[in-house]
Amino acid sequence: MEPANLRPGIRLIHGFPPIERRGARVLVLGSMPGVASLTAGEYYAHPRNQFWRIASEIYGFDVAASYRRRTQALSLAGVALWDVLASCARPGSLDSDIDEHSIVVNPFAEFLDRQRDIQRVCFNGRKAESSWRRYVQGGLPPGRKLEYRSLPSTSPAYAGMSYLLKLRIWRSAMKC
Repeated sequence: MEPANLRPGIRLIHGFPPIERRGARVLVLGSMPGVASLTAGEYYAHPRNQFWRIASEIYGFDVAASYRRRTQALSLAGVALWDVLASCARPGSLDSDIDEHSIVVNPFAEFLDRQRDIQRVCFNGRKAESSWRRYVQGGLPPGRKLEYRSLPSTSPAYAGMSYLLKLRIWRSAMKC
């Protein structure tokens, strides 16, 4: 059921389950999949999103491999992938268009309880980080120590940084 206070023509959208494997040490969090990803049913499916290109250079897998093989390679490297938001209302793909009153976050206390080896949380863009800090961080179990890294967005909407600089920053954060 959709919230009654949504603007006309705006629908609630829902994200994906996490890509995870026992023993993950790094959790990469986006905010909410964009239209291309939601349509494809795959994380970072927009052809100009740089996530898979960066991950393939860091972990040495073929960027042209199937989605299944790319997600397996990430999992084998100790990386889990998810989004902060489970659902929200947003026309289009821009994080700035997310209706803050519609946000529902993913169940991170449960996730971190089963993924006890996670040491570092990497945010793919500012919206993921601000949503985590606003809606999630205060509700985590006390005593769980996590390191946080804010990373430049891999979205094609963020063109303010060169690919090589993004790659260098991501590489330093992803090795754990």
